[in-house]
Amino acid sequence: MKKYLTFFFALVLCVSLCACGSQSTGTQSSSVASSSASAGDDLSNTLIYAGESESTINPLLNNHEELPDLIFSGLMKYDGNGQPVPELAESYEYDEATHTYTFHLRQNVKWHDGEDFNADDVVYTYKELTADDTLSASITSNYEDITSITAPDEYTVVIALSQYNAAIIDYFTMGILPQHLLEGEDVNTTAFNQAPVGTGRYKFVSWDTAGGMITLERNTDYYGKVPNIERIVYKTVSDETTKATMLQSGEADLAWLNANYASTFEGNDAYKCWGFTTADYRGASMDMSSDFWQANADSIGVLNYALDKQSIVNSVLNGQGCTAYSPIQLNPLGTNTDADIYSYDLDKFAAEMKKLGWVKGDDGIYERNGQKFHFTIQTREYEEERVDIANIMSSMLKQAGVDMEVDLVTKFDWNAGYDGFLAGYATQFDPDMIYSQFVTGASGNTMHYSNAEIDRLLAEGRHTEDVAKRQEIYCEFEKVYAEAPGILLVAYLDGNYVGISGVDGLDTARVLGHHSVGVMWNVEDWTITR
Repeated sequence: MKKYLTFFFALVLCVSLCACGSQSTGTQSSSVASSSASAGDDLSNTLIYAGESESTINPLLNNHEELPDLIFSGLMKYDGNGQPVPELAESYEYDEATHTYTFHLRQNVKWHDGEDFNADDVVYTYKELTADDTLSASITSNYEDITSITAPDEYTVVIALSQYNAAIIDYFTMGILPQHLLEGEDVNTTAFNQAPVGTGRYKFVSWDTAGGMITLERNTDYYGKVPNIERIVYKTVSDETTKATMLQSGEADLAWLNANYASTFEGNDAYKCWGFTTADYRGASMDMSSDFWQANADSIGVLNYALDKQSIVNSVLNGQGCTAYSPIQLNPLGTNTDADIYSYDLDKFAAEMKKLGWVKGDDGIYERNGQKFHFTIQTREYEEERVDIANIMSSMLKQAGVDMEVDLVTKFDWNAGYDGFLAGYATQFDPDMIYSQFVTGASGNTMHYSNAEIDRLLAEGRHTEDVAKRQEIYCEFEKVYAEAPGILLVAYLDGNYVGISGVDGLDTARVLGHHSVGVMWNVEDWTITR
């Protein structure tokens, strides 16, 4: 533990010194000029954003990032309070007797290539989500209650469900795709995914894969408020150190940083810091199909007793977050403290391990049925915060007698034989967001978690109309899941954004998602001055 804490503080000191040595406006202007040359245009009204690595920009395949929300529009969109409101739909009605939504679409909306948007595009998109068995998307389970999508006229879409679905109006925020460009294409592999055309606030211009730079320009034909900022240069950056360095050198105007890096910019007049609430958690997500967990799934929950989670929050997160006990802990319909059944207690851990039949071997590692308590967790090497969390978890568990091996990888490989991965997820909107992740065989259930009682509760929560009743159901889910978890939950993160002093307009009202996604929900109101 000491070793890792020493590393953290040394790292923070190093970054802090770099920040202090590169704060002048002149340094930033010089770097912006250099970026301008590479972009081939003046960047005086351009936001340079140090974002995430990208391989595709298609809302059906990549619905967790900022770019799809900038380029595409949905029937609905989320407002600052995280509530769905009409977007491409001017209005809608819901018929309770037939479980049918009728959407009345905006007229005179143009795709970025100048073609007219109409109901055929909506029908095409939702048929891809519901009828294309080859679609490699994690979200298809969100739409499994849809039975038909029809367009009685050019600006009306009727979507019928098999039963009431409390979350479906949230899922109608999915970006709509252009039928005229994609019909007959394989959505998984089409070149469109690297050169998207939408109806949203910004148009795709170019993707310099060698330089790691995606350029967007504002959509002057946008049906809503046209953004103030003319252009967004989205730099595809994986490494967290690089993001901080880019801000210091003027190569980026805005970035999401981990708490320790963000703290080094505080009090510096050349920068602004924004603190967002997020629903983003971290934990070791176990692959329940692996041989080890097939034999030892009963021993995941007990590991919580061996983790000093508050210490991890204090060190890795610089105190900016909280310990985690539930995957919907920060959701308005969750937060059942009765599900917080584990404390940091090594004596309790030892007692529970004994009950489960584990006995320490000569090397201090527990054994049962001739098998060591040893499992592997893959962690992406460039995500420093996850690497730090994984390493401290491993150290704590090792001291308690459990060998969690951390294997650093360039990207997650679900078929390489690991026993899990250092995960991050968020349920910032409707709690049904966890349905596809935890229900047996659901589209986002990459870790093969299966529990009949969890399946029942999540189906009931999805199909219950009364909000108070839904809250009871999700609170019960939290308790049941705590007793038979598939994720060794550790912490929730606060969202830290740092930008140059000339960036203005960020609104911290909305709870952000995984990797603090959603910060650009009101980007049309932002401004930048240099």
